[in-house]
Amino acid sequence: MRQARDGCEMMPEIDPTLAASDRLNRRVFVGISSAAAVGASAAIAQEPPGRAHPPLVAEDDPAIAVEHMMLQAPGTTIAAYAAWPAKAPAATPQVVVVMHVWGVDASIRDVVRRYAKAGYAAIAPDLYARFGAPSGDDATDFTLFRPYAQRLDRKQYAADIRAAALRLAAKFPSGKSGVTGFCMGGRIALLAAIDDADLFAAVAPFYGPLTDVDPKAIHVPVCGSYGGRDTSIPAQSVRDFFAELAVPADLRIYDEAGHAFFDDRRPSYVASAAADAWRRTIAWFERHVAGSGR
Repeated sequence: MRQARDGCEMMPEIDPTLAASDRLNRRVFVGISSAAAVGASAAIAQEPPGRAHPPLVAEDDPAIAVEHMMLQAPGTTIAAYAAWPAKAPAATPQVVVVMHVWGVDASIRDVVRRYAKAGYAAIAPDLYARFGAPSGDDATDFTLFRPYAQRLDRKQYAADIRAAALRLAAKFPSGKSGVTGFCMGGRIALLAAIDDADLFAAVAPFYGPLTDVDPKAIHVPVCGSYGGRDTSIPAQSVRDFFAELAVPADLRIYDEAGHAFFDDRRPSYVASAAADAWRRTIAWFERHVAGSGR
């Protein structure tokens, strides 16, 4: 693992607004089928992709409960955003959502609520909580968040993710948990599956850098979603990584998509890839987290 001079981990740096090749024409399909839009409203089909829009699942949706909570982490408390079905039983399956470079912004909060709408208890811990980072809601300059991302330390964020998972496990003690993440959070999710294999039954990274991640150290099923036009994460390197996994895996590289194709509030969004990746991820968690088998 690479270390900065201050001892913090050197987070692989990706500009989510530029990491896409022009070799292929970008194909954006705004229509989303009902099967692909599990847990979502039809709002996204009515709004221009890649722009601020009403949430797919509103905070006041009567089918879910939303909570801004504080987690006990080593030496401090950190904020987290959580949601679950309104009448969730003790066996409710859980998902920890690891934020992208923009933090726990409107996009990530919507993902948390989408999981709740789909029947999961979900939580997104604020990994920047110690640093006083600004809000990432609809931010466009990722360099504002570079100093905070570079201060992230594996021991610290592993503890934060564990605290988030244990908080949901205490509330829903009969359910299993999975972990997912976007951009830098996709890489962190893979590392969490290694560091906390006792907590997670499956992992679903979205276009996460594979730097310093040992595929042979992963012992839970992996569902990966990547963009074929992502210049920051070459498609062949992703294929090579997944070929080394010794666990059940589902890899999809979307030819029409670049980096951050799932972020429907920014220009990188590609609806066709986002819809299919969501459908696959829900199916993966249904099988390995909500189902009886690991």
